[in-house]
This record gives sequence, structure tokens and C-alpha cells, in this order.
Amino acid sequence: MDLVPLIDLIGEPQTALVGGLALGLAFGVFAQRSRFCTRSAVLAAMGDSDIKPLATWTAGFAAAILAVQWLLFADQIDVAETRFFSTAQSLSGAIIGGLVFGIGMVLARGCVSRLMVLGASGNLRGVFSIAIVALTALATYSGLLVPLRDLIGGVWSTAAIGGNDLLAHLGAGQSTGLAIGGVLTAIALGLALKAKLSLWRLFGGAAIGLTVAVGWYFTWQLSTQVFEPIQAESLSFIRPLATTGELALGNGFAGLDQGVLIGAVLGAFLAALVSGEFRIATFAEPGTPSIWRYAAGSVLMGFGGILAVGCTIGAGLTGGSVLAVSSLVGLASMMAGAALARFALRASETQQSGSASIVPAE
Repeated sequence: MDLVPLIDLIGEPQTALVGGLALGLAFGVFAQRSRFCTRSAVLAAMGDSDIKPLATWTAGFAAAILAVQWLLFADQIDVAETRFFSTAQSLSGAIIGGLVFGIGMVLARGCVSRLMVLGASGNLRGVFSIAIVALTALATYSGLLVPLRDLIGGVWSTAAIGGNDLLAHLGAGQSTGLAIGGVLTAIALGLALKAKLSLWRLFGGAAIGLTVAVGWYFTWQLSTQVFEPIQAESLSFIRPLATTGELALGNGFAGLDQGVLIGAVLGAFLAALVSGEFRIATFAEPGTPSIWRYAAGSVLMGFGGILAVGCTIGAGLTGGSVLAVSSLVGLASMMAGAALARFALRASETQQSGSASIVPAE
């Protein structure tokens, strides 16, 4: 992929911005059409709905790992100098931040990426929640909450366990990573068959994972062709919200992060519009939880996502696809936090009404 002509034409940051815009656009379209959502996947596994959300999510996770591990196996990318492996990553931050994030996404009825897609589809609850997430993420990334973030994050890191590479811990080569991706893909196909998932939704879920792989390939190629060194990266949403907040305050410049955000919102909006699913949804609708619950959940996600160095996409799929221990631990903690929050809500609903109700997706 020769990016030099584009770099010469519009500049390095602008090239990253355009690449992020394309990646975000694809993500937004596929996420809106497939209803890709980690929270819904966890709740489906707990019996709150059929397993279609779980099958869709598993397809995306498996596709991300299989595709990225193939790129690594074929020497098409190198992630040794990325943030996941060039410096020690916080395991305490991944565990605690992941738990906090997971609780938050149940309270706010969606993870960060899902709330962005919902907001772009006309859901004003999603717009409200993302605004709170962004403010809290900024405070945790470079503001008032940095001391608390550093205090928790500094307790235990991957330096204490000898690194962040799962394959290295297993004493395995890159072919093992490819095999892991293959096994997960077989599991995803089995779940899709059991759930009677439509081909379009299966494709949409898998396309989310492939978008992550394309993100790794694009940024790796970009990192080898720019004058100023940059790290390869892929999709994330919690950090871009924080860096966009910094940009609004006059710090930094637009790049990949902003392109991903703009593209995801635009893609989801267009997909909702074309499919006839764009609809204004407010807090006044029957059965909608309190605005304070959404606010609390959004604050928890904003803090927990930065502490865990990623949301369900940035840590879960982007970090998970390169088999970074901290990211896999963070993803597991997010799912555990979501399950704990749902158990608590079930208990509360049972105490109040005598039976636990099935909560709609959003």
C-alpha cells in the first residue's frame, strides 16, 4: 500500500484522518446493520434474549483475531513497537477498569461504540451518554482524574509477569495465534448456526473484526512511510473521545482518532437512514430507566475505559486481536462487570415486582 502520494498531497496527519474516516465509516455501517454490541452479547449469554447478539459478537471477535494473526503470520504487519508491547501495560487497570466499564455499560444500556451508533441513529439517550463518557474520559486521560487513574493502574503491570504477549507466555509461535483464530472462527460459525443467524448479520459481525484488521494494516503501512514516527494502531473509541476533547481545548491536531469518530457516526447515520431505522428516541419513552442511571453508567465507562486502556473495541478487539494479555484480561473483566451488574439489577427487579423482567436491548 503506497501512501506516499496521498501523504505528499495532503500531509501526514490528514492521511491518518482520511484513513480513520474510511475505517470508521465501515464500522458504523456494519455495527448499525448487525447490531453488534458486547453488552447484548453478555446478556444473551445470561438468558435475557436469544443468542443472536452473542453469535454476532463472537463472529466479530473471531474474525479480528484470525485476520490479524494471519497478517502477523504473513509478516504483513509488526506490532512489537505498538503500545501493547513496547511498554508495560497495567493489569490492575485492566481488571478494575474493566469491571467498572462493564458495570457502566449495563447501567447505560450499551458500550461506547454501541451508544455512538445509537446516537447516530436518532437515540438521544445515546447522545447524552456519549457526552458524559467523553467528559469523564478526558478528565481521566489528562485531567482531574489522572492521579486516581495512575494510583490504580500502578498497582500491577505486565512487567511483573514477564510481558504482555500471550503467545510468548505459552511458548508458542505465530502459527499458534493463527490456530487460535481458526478455533474461534469454528466456534463462531457453530453459534451462528445454532442461533439461525442471517447471513447478512453474520457477515456484518465478521466485518467488524475485519475492519479492525484493516486498521492494523493501514496504520502499520502509514508508520513505515511517514517522516515523524507513529505507532501502528487500530479502532478504538474511548481514547478518541478523550483526544477529541483535548483537541477542542486547543491541544494537538486531528488524526486517526477523529477520523474514526466522524466516520462511525456518519456510517451509522447513513445506514439507519437507508434502512428506515432512523428514529428519535428520548428518555420519555415507556420503560426507559432514569437519566441518572444513564449518567452514572456513562461516568463509569469514561473512567473505566481509560483505566483499562480501551473500551470493548479498543481493548477487546484491537488489543485482543494481537493477543495482548492486558487487553484480554480487560475484556474478560468488562464482561464480568456486565454480568455482575445484570445479576444485581435482576435481584432488584425481583425484589420490587416478584419477577425479573427482560430489559430491551437499549
